[in-house]
Amino acid sequence: MIKKLWPYTRGYRKWIFTGILCSGSEAVFELLLPLVMAAIVDTYIPAGDTGAIFRYGALMVAMALFSMFLGVSAAFLAARAGQGFGANLRQAQYDHIQEYAFRNIEKFSTASLITRLTTDCNTMQMTLMLSMRMLVRAPVMLVSALVLAIGISTRLSQVFLVALPLLAVVILSIILTVAPKFKLLQERTDGLNLVVQENLNAIRVVKSFVRQDFENEKFEGRNTALRSISEQAFGRVVINMPVMMLITYGTIIAVMWYGTPMVQAGELEVGLLTTFFTYITQVLMSLMMVSMIMMMLTRSVACGKRIIEVLDEQPDIGDTSADPDARVENGSIDFDHVWFKYNTASEAWNLEDIDLHIKSGQTVGIIGATGSAKSTLVQLIPRLYEATEGTVRVGGRPVADYTMEHLRDSCAMVLQKNTLFSGTIRENLLWGNEHATEEEIAQACAAACADEFISRLPGGLDMDLGQGGVNVSGGQKQRLCIARAILKKPKVLILDDSTSAVDTATDAKIRQAFRTQLPDTTKIIIAQRIISVMDADLILVMDDGRISAMGTHDELMKTSEIYRDVYQSQQEGASIDG
Repeated sequence: MIKKLWPYTRGYRKWIFTGILCSGSEAVFELLLPLVMAAIVDTYIPAGDTGAIFRYGALMVAMALFSMFLGVSAAFLAARAGQGFGANLRQAQYDHIQEYAFRNIEKFSTASLITRLTTDCNTMQMTLMLSMRMLVRAPVMLVSALVLAIGISTRLSQVFLVALPLLAVVILSIILTVAPKFKLLQERTDGLNLVVQENLNAIRVVKSFVRQDFENEKFEGRNTALRSISEQAFGRVVINMPVMMLITYGTIIAVMWYGTPMVQAGELEVGLLTTFFTYITQVLMSLMMVSMIMMMLTRSVACGKRIIEVLDEQPDIGDTSADPDARVENGSIDFDHVWFKYNTASEAWNLEDIDLHIKSGQTVGIIGATGSAKSTLVQLIPRLYEATEGTVRVGGRPVADYTMEHLRDSCAMVLQKNTLFSGTIRENLLWGNEHATEEEIAQACAAACADEFISRLPGGLDMDLGQGGVNVSGGQKQRLCIARAILKKPKVLILDDSTSAVDTATDAKIRQAFRTQLPDTTKIIIAQRIISVMDADLILVMDDGRISAMGTHDELMKTSEIYRDVYQSQQEGASIDG
């Protein structure tokens, strides 16, 4: 794990090494201070050498100040290196997630990815920060204090033969117990985040169905589960402190018990015994610090593995066979006996033997019942999903021949779920073309019939939409998304039921704008209303993942029973409404 995460310390390694040096040096100076104190107590105070006492006292002050300087420097460098490491990890994960196909994202879930980008990264950066301080300082103090203590009295140092094994057993048993708990802790954090995300994204639905109590119960269940595992994990961790203190004070009592007769017998001086007590405390406190670091490392291992899972995940769709110089020359689309299923282990196919050829510039309508795989079909064109069998071609070449950037740059999709981002209307429109002029923006808005309401909004194009476009209606949101797609001037324009929230008159105006402003663009329109596609050059009737029929409106009225039944039911419904 360290080998895989170490590259993300790039740019901060000098801070890491300098911080480690400062921490180690700080520990050494702190260890030397008791020796100077012992010399003052045992030699210069009995001799009444005031000058020497002041000199060595000044030396202790200087050593303490320098040790403080090293400590402050080490803390500063650890914070800088830790924050930088965390930022690199977050950036690396985020960049890699952008390369994921939908299937990769679905594998982890959005909530889990958010946890890995935030909580897990925070844990890793905190681990680095504390490791630079405690994981360096504690071993240096432990070994050095142990050596110095043995140098003072080998006999008294035998207490460590009992204390150290006891501490090691306690630390090891706690680590082995809490390690699986920390992994479960992160998974339950994912579950809690999932509930929160779903609730906030669908808050209007929750309120409209008066399901707040149900959502509260669901959140309470996940929250209780997280609290329970947290109590189990950290409840075992906190046992470490009282046990460590018990062993520490027990060791001090043992040293007092055996050390006092040694002082009385003249085998050991008072100052050295006092120094020995200091070293005992430092040895055992160092072990306590090591134990806390080990607990933290146990949790960070669980977090690190989850981060590595994200970084090691290979995108389901990539550019491995793409020609970097290939460009989409036109909007022709061919499906050559294409089969597709979302789950490769599933026996059922979502698309079966699709054989379809669309000329560049044609307008193609697609209708069909819910679940007939209309959206699935069009998502294969920009490679949002990869065909399981068969070949999809755009511009006469297999879609795999293009890089993702070039293929998707030539296609524009307005999905069923319209998405706008926080910011102004202008900023959202510029997603289609960041270099668009005011005139081009105006033309795109006019084509999508968005200019009708933009002029009435406070601030016009510069009005802030709020998160997810909450400041506009569903129909306005659809028209803004269409304008954004038009502004892209794509070779292929796909509208996935994206005019469902606009009236038929506006729908007709938008289609007319497509014909006049985008004559060379291939337009694919998925719709529930036949009136939205009846003037298309080609209409597909989808039924359970297959193309049941295709042709013009007049041809399908004669040959397709499904199409005819839908048309007649909609006409009857329109008559009743009228």
